[in-house]
Order: sequence, then structure tokens, then C-alpha cells
Amino acid sequence: MEWHDLLADGYGRVFEFLENVLQGLTQEDLDWQPRPDCNSIGWLTWHLTRQQDAQIASLMGAEQLWTGEGWHSRFDRSPDPEDTGFGHTREQVAEFGSPDVETLLEYQRAVLDRSKRYFLTLSETDLDTELNEPWFQPLPTLGVRLVSIMEDSLLHAGQAAYARGLRQGQGWQKY
Repeated sequence: MEWHDLLADGYGRVFEFLENVLQGLTQEDLDWQPRPDCNSIGWLTWHLTRQQDAQIASLMGAEQLWTGEGWHSRFDRSPDPEDTGFGHTREQVAEFGSPDVETLLEYQRAVLDRSKRYFLTLSETDLDTELNEPWFQPLPTLGVRLVSIMEDSLLHAGQAAYARGLRQGQGWQKY
């Protein structure tokens, strides 16, 4: 197995996991917060996809799908490319109106497909390229960043699953 296949598999598992987590959820389920200072399932799914879209686009030197393909309008949000959820207040999270499950998954699928295509453009030596991010020491490499993006996505997908368990109990899980 090649390294880019491993990355594609890891990122693909996020999508597969989210399909299971979101299956059968209502709008009320998506927007439910365990407490007022907690994130909703819909917000977590949107945020993990937004951060992946923004970071992969930045690494590619390309426009985010959020703006380039008009995903912001399907979420009834501003086209602001900085609107990824980082730094959102509890009020912003509470005001977030999730689109339906299908839209959340379609955006995640589009970002996943673009990420996989990007991996195929990279060489093994590209993974060792240091990124110009002086706020991190030592400087991260492209390979480290790609794993970090996947890790963040998996963590948020797990949080969404936990929130669903709080909402509906554990009987919903298929594994």
C-alpha cells in the first residue's frame, strides 16, 4: 500500500463514520446541544468539514470549496473563508442552523474527494517539506499537517457520535 492510499483511507473513514453518526437524525437532533456551552452534532460536522476544506485548500494554494463551489449558500452562511468555527462563541454555536443530513454529508464528500485528488499530486519527498508556520516550533512538515487535519476530523466526528449517544442512547450504533 502506498502512503497516499493510507491518507485517503484515513480521511475516508471520517466520512464513513459520519454517515453512521448522522443516519436518521432530524433537524432537532442535529441542532441539539447537550448544554448551552456544548457543540451540536450539526455544528461539529460542519466545523470538521470546514477546517479540512480550509486547510487542504491552503496547502494547495487554491480557493476553498466553501466559496468556490458555493457551499456557503447551501448552509445559508456568509462566503467568508475564515468562517470555519474556530473561535466561535457559545452564542454563535447556538445560532448555527444545521442544514439537513444530506447537505452535511455532500459537503464532506466533496471535501474528501478533493483531498484524495490532492494527495495524488504529492510526491513522497513533498511530505518532508517544512511549512512556513513560525508559530509552531519545530516547523511542521506537510506530512505532519495532513495527519493533523485527519486527527482533528476524527476527534470531532467522535464528539458528534458522543453527542448522539447523549441524545439517543447507545442503541443507535451499528458496531
